[in-house]
Amino acid sequence: MSETGFTDAQIEAARILFSGPCDFMLGVVAIDGLPPDDRVEVAFAGRSNVGKSSLLNALTNRKSLARTSNTPGRTRELNFFALGDKLRLVDLPGYGYAQVSRKQVSGWTSLIKDYLRGRPSLRRVFVLIDSRHGLKPKDIEILDILDIAAVPYQIVLTKTDKIKLQALAAIKEKTQTAIAKRPAAHPVIHATSSEKKLGFENLRADIAALIES
Repeated sequence: MSETGFTDAQIEAARILFSGPCDFMLGVVAIDGLPPDDRVEVAFAGRSNVGKSSLLNALTNRKSLARTSNTPGRTRELNFFALGDKLRLVDLPGYGYAQVSRKQVSGWTSLIKDYLRGRPSLRRVFVLIDSRHGLKPKDIEILDILDIAAVPYQIVLTKTDKIKLQALAAIKEKTQTAIAKRPAAHPVIHATSSEKKLGFENLRADIAALIES
């Protein structure tokens, strides 16, 4: 059994799920363009350049499911990916944008809020936090939005291969304390490295469990 409580069988079932067909469906720029609300969805949010695209690629064992870029704000729409016929992965636009207009930022923020408030099939939002920097004011803003919308969310620390184990333990503890009293926060924090493929067994199992629940 893993440290998060998943059995070997659950971890293997999740591995098989994420090894199956996973295809880009569509990019949505307005709320009326959302696909049918007919299966479980999990979304991924995070500051620009937090490693969202790299995480999605590593999660699904692919190299180019989601395009990676060093340019902040590359993801400018809600991107939907179908994982077989049971699950959708939703890549949200990165926040804390650089080199884009205030009008664009306002439009993306409104779209994200509308999606979060009105999507019954959305089971959880995974909020990605760069382990080297921890929670920043823009991250707190997103957590506030999720708490108000009563959308369950879970923290995923990224780029953990870039820091020492002692520093990682400290940032996990600090983050745990910060979310302890937040009503929509899941208490388990995932620590991942897309480059080293660390932490993905438990993350996959956590997501797979949402289908059954």
